[in-house]
This record gives sequence, C-alpha cells and structure tokens, in this order.
Amino acid sequence: MPEPNGGRVVASRGRIRLGHKTKDLVKTIGPGDVAVISHCNIDRIAAEDLVASGVKVVLNNDASSDGRYPNRGPLILVGAGVRLIDFPDVDLFDLLVENEHVLVEGGEIKRDGTTVATGVEQLEPDLERQFSTQQAEIHHALADFAENTVTHIQEESELLSGAIELPDTRTDFRERHVLIVVRGPNYKRDLRALRAYIRDVKPILVGVDGGADAIREAGYSPDMILGDMDSVTDATLKSGPEVVVHAYADGRAPGVERMVELGVEHIAVPFVGTSQDVAMLMAYEKGASLIVTVGAHFNLIEFLDKDRAGMSSTFLTRLRIGEVLVDAKGVSRLYNPGLTVGPLMLFLGAFLVLATIVVLSSPALADLFDLIWLKIKIWLGL
Repeated sequence: MPEPNGGRVVASRGRIRLGHKTKDLVKTIGPGDVAVISHCNIDRIAAEDLVASGVKVVLNNDASSDGRYPNRGPLILVGAGVRLIDFPDVDLFDLLVENEHVLVEGGEIKRDGTTVATGVEQLEPDLERQFSTQQAEIHHALADFAENTVTHIQEESELLSGAIELPDTRTDFRERHVLIVVRGPNYKRDLRALRAYIRDVKPILVGVDGGADAIREAGYSPDMILGDMDSVTDATLKSGPEVVVHAYADGRAPGVERMVELGVEHIAVPFVGTSQDVAMLMAYEKGASLIVTVGAHFNLIEFLDKDRAGMSSTFLTRLRIGEVLVDAKGVSRLYNPGLTVGPLMLFLGAFLVLATIVVLSSPALADLFDLIWLKIKIWLGL
C-alpha cells in the first residue's frame, strides 16, 4: 500500500467519535478526535464541515468515492491536511467504542498495540488522478441522471399544474421578497454577501433545515423553518420561527415526532420533491414578489452529491416559478446600495464635531483657525 510523506508511515493518536450521519457528527467533534463516519461519496459540504471541525483523521466505513461521478469531497479533506482512510469491508461501528483512544498508523487502527482493522488511506495524488478520470467520464453519470429525471417527471407533473395543496401559514409572503437559505455550496459566503440586501429590503427569511442555523449564525432570526428537521438544532427550532415539516408524499413525516418531543408548534406538508423545492413553491404560490436562494443546488455535481436519482421536482419547480427566482450570486452582483445621503451627512457631522473638539482643545490650533477665519472674511469682504 502506498505510504504518504515519501514512504514514511504517518501515525496519529486520538479519541474515537462515531457518527453514521456526518452532518450530525460535525457538530460535536473537534481537534484531537478521530471521526468515524459511514459516508459513500463524501460530498463537498460534508468535507468542508469536517475540515472546519478541526479533526485530523477521518475513518470512513464506506467508499469515499465510488467512481460514479467526480466528487471533490475527498480532495478537500486531504488537501486541508486531514487523513482520510476507507474501510469498506469491515464494520468500524462494531469494532470501535465511542471515546476510546486509538493509534491510526498508516492504514491501520491499533488498540493497545494490536491491529483491529486495516483500510486504504486516500492520498492526494491518487485522488487527483481519480478525479480527472471521473471528469472525463461524467457523460455516463449525466445520461443516467437525465434518464431518471425524465422518468420521475411523469410522477411529479402536478407541479406544473399547481395542483399541490399548501397549508395556511402565519407567515405572509404576499408582495414580499423571500430569502431561502439552504445548507449548500458556499452558503456562508453568499449569505455574507447579502448583508446590505437583507438590511435594506428586509426579506422574509426561510431556513431549509440546517439553513435556519446559518441564518442565526449570520446574526438574523429565521421567520420560517421548512424541512424534514434532521439537521436543524433544537435551539433554533425553539427560537420562535414558524415550523413547517416536509412530509413524504404518502403523508409520513418523521420530523413530526421530534417536534412533538420538543413541544414545538408545527404544520406538515406532503411533497414528492426536496425541501428546498417546497420552500420555493410555497413562497411563489403565496404571492412572493421575488425569491432569492442561498446555497441551493443548481448543477449536476451538486445533485449527485446529494444522492438524488433525478431532479424532476427541482426542474419543474424552477420552470413554474420562472423569473421570480434569483440565485444569491446574481443578487450580490446586481444589488449595490451605494452611498446614500443619510450616512454621508452623518459622517460629515461626526467629522465636524471631531474637528471642533480638536481645535478647541489646542490653543495653537485655535489661533490658526482664527487666522484662517479672518482671511476668509477679508476675501469675502465681510
């Protein structure tokens, strides 16, 4: 097996932290931990969250990239100095114990000097070659994706006819701008870019699952949270926004049980598409004048990262909404508040006050100011 760092075996010690769902595990891990996940095709968001957590070793109980499409997640991890080791043939969740300390040496996990599992460490040169090969063969993934999308469109065509029944909400969307935040690519950066827009326009803020936490982290309060409620924190759910649980088309809604346990008032809406589709469609059908999305999934790689077989609901939702929908990147380029008269006058006023204080507190400057004022009166004939 190839070894990193010119043939030198890298050894890392740390505390085992187990998590079948990467998006939940990243909220509780930190430097010194060894993250154990089960994540086939580590997506970009998961990789960025793992890097941000500070962990230096990730043990994956699945294939970090199975070759179906060019997923950049493994490269993001390894490029940031995080060791990534795959164990697709053993059950790490059965072998390892939460909070125990282990030694990860090369591709081996050792407990008290004994090797308990051997995996394959993902090295940057190999990942780069694999990524290039996957990019060259992406047409295969595109063909499969398009076929699935066309098949699903027949089942979801009611989106175009407007036959979806939406519940009454206390949030009034009519003639308002709506900002929908999804925990997707570049969502934090795009949200920061919209500070002036949010301040001046004051749009309705809708968080899709974990997107609601992103709204709070940016210093705002979400007006509505919509999703299956598997990634938003309890604190955000209890902070007062309207809560809409995304249910399956048959009416089942696993998120409802959590709302009942937390004592959070909620309503449920069954829908065949994604939660971000529900959010966009609800805002549109209830009269929003403009819908702005942050972190929404728009391209093929992003949908494959989310393990979506097709994008029929998303395609039809966007087709129905049309020009009312704008991506955050477009808003940040189009919306420039400029320098208004109010802030300019405030600045000038503050400057004059400061200048007056400086002059009055310095006799030499006061004499100079009197001389300048005398010259001005002579020039004006006063």
